[in-house]
Amino acid sequence: MLQGLVYDNFSKWFLRASIFILFAFIALFALTGDYFVFAGAFVYVFLVLMGLNWKTAYWILLFCIPASVQISFAGDTLSACLPDEPMMWLFFLLFVFVWAKNPSIIPQWWWRNPLVLIVVLQFLWLIVAVIFSLEFFFSVKFLIAKAWYLVCFFILPLFIFTEKKDYKGALILMLIPILVTSIIILVRHSMHNFDFRAVENAIKVTSNWGLYYNHVDYSTVLSMFFPPLCFAYTLTKGKSILLRAPLFIIILFFLPAIYLTYARAAMIALVFAGFIYVAIRIRLVNYVMPVFYGIFIILIAYMVKDNKYIDFRPDYQHTYMHKNFVDHMIATFKGQDMSSMERVYRWVAGARMSVDRPITGYGPHSFYFYYKPYAVSSFRTYVSRNLEHSTTHNYFLLMLVEQGWPSMILYGILVMVFFAMAQKTYHRFKDKFYKQCTMGITLMFAAGFINNFFSELLETHKVGSLFYLSLALLVILDKKSKDMEKEQPQAILA
Repeated sequence: MLQGLVYDNFSKWFLRASIFILFAFIALFALTGDYFVFAGAFVYVFLVLMGLNWKTAYWILLFCIPASVQISFAGDTLSACLPDEPMMWLFFLLFVFVWAKNPSIIPQWWWRNPLVLIVVLQFLWLIVAVIFSLEFFFSVKFLIAKAWYLVCFFILPLFIFTEKKDYKGALILMLIPILVTSIIILVRHSMHNFDFRAVENAIKVTSNWGLYYNHVDYSTVLSMFFPPLCFAYTLTKGKSILLRAPLFIIILFFLPAIYLTYARAAMIALVFAGFIYVAIRIRLVNYVMPVFYGIFIILIAYMVKDNKYIDFRPDYQHTYMHKNFVDHMIATFKGQDMSSMERVYRWVAGARMSVDRPITGYGPHSFYFYYKPYAVSSFRTYVSRNLEHSTTHNYFLLMLVEQGWPSMILYGILVMVFFAMAQKTYHRFKDKFYKQCTMGITLMFAAGFINNFFSELLETHKVGSLFYLSLALLVILDKKSKDMEKEQPQAILA
């Protein structure tokens, strides 16, 4: 009784203190007009919610990821993704505190999973690359950001996704803001008659922030989220038309939305995802990545021999930005597209850079500062000034340049192991729900892989969260499939 009385008194005191703090934030906002002060009230409410029910707070984080925007301030010298990035910081701190207090909170089976082992090795090698970085400050920032991404989207899902309703809830929570932002972008884009070169204007709301970082970020999110939607629809068979019809309409909406991003990688990603689907169904997915890697190794060897790649240098009279997507695609196959040639310009520079620092690389987030002296001037294009400070436009090459051969090899192994584990998990499940979840998550990863083959988006908050969530969920589903397989013989005997 005494304990209950103390708890009641504390609750009353805490409620009064919270109301006072909220009013204080509102009063300060009224006096200063500073929106950061107003945001402080929401931060406080979120902190309280984390203390009372951290799982609900995590659902809010998932909802906020597609809705969050990157905002530049302090004269464009600083930027942050709001509101999801501060939420990630809080969850990171919460996890560090809880794990330090009770290291056994993470079960042993999780540590023994091959995917977990590879991700841990990647992070350990990242620390090595940071230690030897030529741009130590930027590399440390990269390391810290990678740490909270892994905690929020690779570790915490272990405690969140325990029942079927959790998978359904996550899909709905992330779908709503993705759908809303897509509708806004399409409406804005329609005002420019869906012009090929106006898609960036539709995404950017002001010069300081946009609904997505750019059309590549936007197209990648749509193409990654499309497969889970399709497999969610298959699970509605036999359900009410009120459930099936809206989901079917949303799937149909995604197709033109992806096309109107005018991102070639996103379209290739969907084709690749379909290929992975067939390969898993016929149990041949283990051959896909070795063949994929083999083709590119042969291609690279062909290009390097006798400097054959020089023959593909751009012709300035015919290489330019195109006014419509059809011309853009035609120019791509002719080698007359500006963005494609700029990619080759970066790829050649990155390959030559890796020779000088093959083991530890130049350090995370350092490519931009060192690549131009290694570039071949005959591949230079009109956009080679690189005012946006973008990198290699290939995640394998980015790993090679910034973190060395060990990092690139680990990433390559990660992809192969992921698909191999996905195939085993898919065929091990007898439960249709988890079977379709496994396939949807696998194809989300597959689409992300292809998009990142032509870009480097794993460190962006929207694409990175989907990528690491797909890894985390496959680890969880792999364990669940094994547990359910063990239970089946016992059920038969009973």
